[in-house]
Amino acid sequence: MRSYIIGIDLGGTNIKAGVYDQEFTRIKELSIPTEAAAGPTHVLDRIRLAARLVLESAAIPLDRVQAMGLGIPGLLDPVAGVSQFSPNFPDWEDIHVIAELSPNYDFPIYMDNDVRVNLYGEWQHGAGRGYSNLVLLTLGTGLGSGIVNDGKVVYGTTYSAGEIGHMNMYREGRPCRCGSSGCLGRYVSALGMVNTFKEKLAEGKTSLIQEWTQGQEERITALMISEAYDEADPLAVEVMHETGTVLGFGLANVINLLNPELIIIGGGMAAAGDRLLNTVRETVKAHALKLSGSRCRIVQAELGSGSGTLGAAVYAAQQLNS
Repeated sequence: MRSYIIGIDLGGTNIKAGVYDQEFTRIKELSIPTEAAAGPTHVLDRIRLAARLVLESAAIPLDRVQAMGLGIPGLLDPVAGVSQFSPNFPDWEDIHVIAELSPNYDFPIYMDNDVRVNLYGEWQHGAGRGYSNLVLLTLGTGLGSGIVNDGKVVYGTTYSAGEIGHMNMYREGRPCRCGSSGCLGRYVSALGMVNTFKEKLAEGKTSLIQEWTQGQEERITALMISEAYDEADPLAVEVMHETGTVLGFGLANVINLLNPELIIIGGGMAAAGDRLLNTVRETVKAHALKLSGSRCRIVQAELGSGSGTLGAAVYAAQQLNS
């Protein structure tokens, strides 16, 4: 009898749910609004709803499910099943996610940080297949990362290893919600690149993006900067190269410290592709230790938006069989 695993990717805006067979072929995936403003109890109800809807849409009964994996943003204790803090969820502190959800199901539930479940997906079924030392960066609104060292995912003392986004790049830089300033993620995320662009507009520089947005700076997006780059817009080119340079210096530090074989760039910013990564690679080549840098490839993620649910399912299967 075929059995299945559910993968849940909890986001601040949407909850994605996927159901996978034992070979991790996706049977069905769907998305529903998170409705985070309604509070933790409501969000947990939405997770239950997403799981029920994805099974119903795939015509899979509950008794055919082996396990469910959850990817949850923020700080957490995956062993205790507690989400300690998640910045995009109001009143979200020390939420006993597994204890709250488990009574509804006869199969085990496992949870991990959302970036790490993406890492499991890319490592096992995406760009990281066959590698034992790799780092995944997700560049979106912020910067998240996960690390595989000698074939094992690195967790750290408080399960928060890999906070590369909070590597200090500027002694006195942009303030960060972590309480520090000058953090890498404040410059190389999608939001960081847009802020760099706006700062240069404030200095008096101009761009064709101003025509596209009719001067409404709040409408500027990282995608627009990529599109303007393709139009050889001087400011877009400058900002893309500056962002790539800062990210390259950050990754040179990562390479010198961790000596990975592969760095995978995922998240929304990965869509910039070689527009961004060519500068990143050039900077790494110039500033990382020569031996370490020459043995490390920097590539785009392969799985796209489905990596979260797949990774959560892969993680759940691994925990189930451990």
